[in-house]
Amino acid sequence: MTMNLDALYPPIEPYETGELLVGDGHRVYWEASGNPDGKPVVFLHGGPGSGTSPWQRRFFDPARYRIVLLDQRGCGRSTPHVSAPDADFRHITTAHLIADIELLRRNLGIRAWQVFGGSWGSALALAYAQAHPDAVTELVLRGIFTLRREELEWFYEGGAAALFPDLWEDFLAPIPVLERSRMIEAYHRRLFDPDPAVHVRAAVAWSTWEASTVTLRPDAAQIAAMSDPRNATAFARIENHFFVNRGWWTEGQLIAGVSGIRHIPAVIVQGRHDVCTPMMTAWDLHRAWPEAEFVVVDDAGHSAAEPGIQQALRDATDRFAAV
Repeated sequence: MTMNLDALYPPIEPYETGELLVGDGHRVYWEASGNPDGKPVVFLHGGPGSGTSPWQRRFFDPARYRIVLLDQRGCGRSTPHVSAPDADFRHITTAHLIADIELLRRNLGIRAWQVFGGSWGSALALAYAQAHPDAVTELVLRGIFTLRREELEWFYEGGAAALFPDLWEDFLAPIPVLERSRMIEAYHRRLFDPDPAVHVRAAVAWSTWEASTVTLRPDAAQIAAMSDPRNATAFARIENHFFVNRGWWTEGQLIAGVSGIRHIPAVIVQGRHDVCTPMMTAWDLHRAWPEAEFVVVDDAGHSAAEPGIQQALRDATDRFAAV
């Protein structure tokens, strides 16, 4: 994927990688880069189901941070990969992911770490912090997403079609007309059909819709990468699985739960023109958590790779590196 990442630190390679045995037959890939004696930070990727990429190490000063990335269950380099037609989703839930992060922290001998997450990663970061507040030194959150009904309906049930009617037609295409009033459920039936001819077509359409709308201007390389059949299948299946189950949270739970973590230093970064996770959710989080720094990037959409968002995130990690 070709991106302009001038606002970030230079590329680096990990000094350590591993597979964490988390139970239920799952192995979670993790890596560490930067300074082994530096300030610990864990990067929580979006999706869920996208996996991590090497460029995501670059939000952090490698001289000052011990940078930990992990691929959440079922995606990226973690195994088993849920692109397999017979993939088992019974042990892929929010509670399992939180337990995996905590197990990794303990296995790495880290007392507490900064938690950095965008999009779905912001939801997982909030949930992890609320479950384990003593393990979190700071939170850096971007493109806030909490899986409330209005958030899911906006992007997957037709709201965003007002801005992208041409792209929305392609998202509708795999779904018969009589099922289009409940798109997430209709996609669920196809994404979990054992026939690859059915689930791969649905996965590519789902992932292409998201890839086409995450940036302020379309990024052809990102669209191509996200619509690769194997990556798209894992991404779409895991996202849809979490959305059908609403993250296993009650409505509004993550924002209500902020009352227990308001003492944790935090920065919230939000693109003004974010179509995937509109600013309404970041604003609700800001109102519930006025102590957190709230940064609105007026010339950005959803992607962390957009220049203004890159800079705001790096500013946050640079400031917290000295704490």
